Amino acid sequence: MTADRLRAQWDRYAPRYDGQIAFCDRVMFAGGREWVCSRARGSVLEVAVGTGLNLPFYPDSVQLTGIDLSPAMLALARARAAELGRTVDLRVGDAQALPFGGASFDTVVCTLGLCGVPDERAAIAEMYRVLRPGGTLLLLDHVGSQHRLIHFGQRLLEKLTVRMIGDYQTRRPLPLVEQAGFVIEEQERLKAGTVERVAAVKPG
Repeated sequence: MTADRLRAQWDRYAPRYDGQIAFCDRVMFAGGREWVCSRARGSVLEVAVGTGLNLPFYPDSVQLTGIDLSPAMLALARARAAELGRTVDLRVGDAQALPFGGASFDTVVCTLGLCGVPDERAAIAEMYRVLRPGGTLLLLDHVGSQHRLIHFGQRLLEKLTVRMIGDYQTRRPLPLVEQAGFVIEEQERLKAGTVERVAAVKPG
C-alpha cells in the first residue's frame, strides 16, 4: 500500500479512532501506554503519534516531538495537547524516512504503530538512526500469537484490516529490533501472546 493511500485511509478513519480503540485500550493494552511513557526520558520522539492518546502519560520533564502520516490524526493530537496544556512539536512525517538527523533523540516511542507501517524493518532502522548512543526504544504493539489457533484467527482478521487501514495482525517487531542492533532490556508478552511491550537500548 502506498503512503498516499495509507494517509487517505487514516485521514478518513481519524474521527472514529479514539472511540474504536478505547475498548482495546481497556482490555488488550491495559497499562501499556503507561508502561511505555513512564520509561521515556529527555528528548522524546513518538513515531505514529496518532491522536495523541499517549500524551497524558509522559513525565512532565520530557521534551516531546511527534510525527504521523495523517494530518487529520495530528489535528486531533494538537487539540488534545492544548487541552492538556502540553507543549509538543507535532509534524507530518513517514516512519520509514524520519525527517530528523542522526542521533537526535534520547528516547523513541512507538505504540500500536509498527503494525501499520508498510515496511516495519525500515521504520525500526530509522528509529535506530535518530536515537543517540545509549538512547532507548520503547514499543507497544499487538503481535502474532505463538498459539496456533489464535494465530490462525489473526491471519483471517488480517485479510480485512490490511485492506481497510494497512493494519497487520501477525507481525512481531522484537526480532527485527534485535537485528537492527538494539539490546533488549525489558520485554513482556501478554494476552495469550498477542500483545508485546519492549524496551531496548542503542549501544553506546
